[in-house]
Amino acid sequence: MGIKEALLQKIGDKSAVIGIVGLGYVGLPLATEFAKSGYKTIGFDVQDKKVQAVNSGNNYIGDIVDEVFRKVVESGMLSATSDFSFIRDVDAVAICVPTPLDKYQQPDISYVKGSTESVAEHLHEGMVVILESTTYPGTTEELLLPILENSGLKCGKDFFLAFSPERVDPGNKQYKTKNTPKVIGGVGMDSTEVAASLYRNVLEGGVYEVSSPAVAEMEKLLENTYRNINIGLANEMAIICNRMGINVWEVIDAAKTKPYGFQAFYPGPGLGGHCIPLDPFYLTWKAREFDYHTRLIETSGEINTGMPEYVVDRAMKVLNKNKTAMNGAKVLVLGVAYKADIDDYRESPALNVIDLLIGEGADTTFYDPYIPEYRHKGKTHTGVAELTDEVLKEQDIIIICTAHACFDYDRIQKLSKEVFDTRNAMKDVKCRDNIELL
Repeated sequence: MGIKEALLQKIGDKSAVIGIVGLGYVGLPLATEFAKSGYKTIGFDVQDKKVQAVNSGNNYIGDIVDEVFRKVVESGMLSATSDFSFIRDVDAVAICVPTPLDKYQQPDISYVKGSTESVAEHLHEGMVVILESTTYPGTTEELLLPILENSGLKCGKDFFLAFSPERVDPGNKQYKTKNTPKVIGGVGMDSTEVAASLYRNVLEGGVYEVSSPAVAEMEKLLENTYRNINIGLANEMAIICNRMGINVWEVIDAAKTKPYGFQAFYPGPGLGGHCIPLDPFYLTWKAREFDYHTRLIETSGEINTGMPEYVVDRAMKVLNKNKTAMNGAKVLVLGVAYKADIDDYRESPALNVIDLLIGEGADTTFYDPYIPEYRHKGKTHTGVAELTDEVLKEQDIIIICTAHACFDYDRIQKLSKEVFDTRNAMKDVKCRDNIELL
């Protein structure tokens, strides 16, 4: 029996041991799904805090059901370690580490490189390595493949390598890791077959095979660049509509009645999260290697990046109507999570809005029931503990940056002097005398 057939058999009878490198928003849900499906799973992370939490059965990711998580840990199906030598015991490893941008807006793939080197030290015959971290086209074959083959083993002959982009949407009530379709592109047909077989034995959303890792890498960037550009269009429409005295939210609601040719995207205070604000820059960076300037992508990025400043400028105009200066005004930002009903503030535009308000001299605070405090640019910011009547009444303006469902918007409207709603969160509030829409 060849190494491919032996690995496929292990995958089929669930005797394969799975390794997940990186136990964050992508890795931990994936590890939990493998463990739930009957595969012994080992999570690897350099942060001892995460390792200890996993081994104690303490879930720290909102999209995972606590009871399910405790069950797979207590049964011994899921464990965690910071000792990468245990890679020698796994048959399949998925790399799910961050791929941030550096201060020059260029890809920082140091986490991917370091993780791959750790895997390479303990790579063995009959193993499949799958990269899930979002990155530029060519990473799997140009970076991972040489590192892994430096072990002396050859891809396709001794081990298998593929790219399968993560598709995680924190807070999504309908689509989770389990039922979201997977795209897979391997280095050679055998790698694709092995990786696809692994995911098909665990996930319910289906697996779509493509011809190469580069195709899979590019499609992930297309997904999020598509959203980036269309949100940029929505934001530009909001700016134009405001100048014309037109309600952009009503415009979008009318446009989406068309059953074809239109998908609704909405404006806001900017882009947040781990994907949409970052991923297009991977493409613009890589495109320069081929002497191409990504004009449309960069223009939408400029619009979206400028939205926090636009929000502060609009808030200043609202205050001016009441003959109140921004310098010294009491301002409360409602919500710092990058999207509604989650505790994730990565790249949240609310953080930039707050920084700009402080820079203008405003007495600024925030309230987010999911995020009592946050760290940004090396500083810890602590919000108000409770949204009391007194807190609302004493503000010169409330700026809604995140439309959490738990907010009592009628109460907020009644007790506030002015409300600037950047998310149309107060669309159902009847009295609108003190509400300004983005």
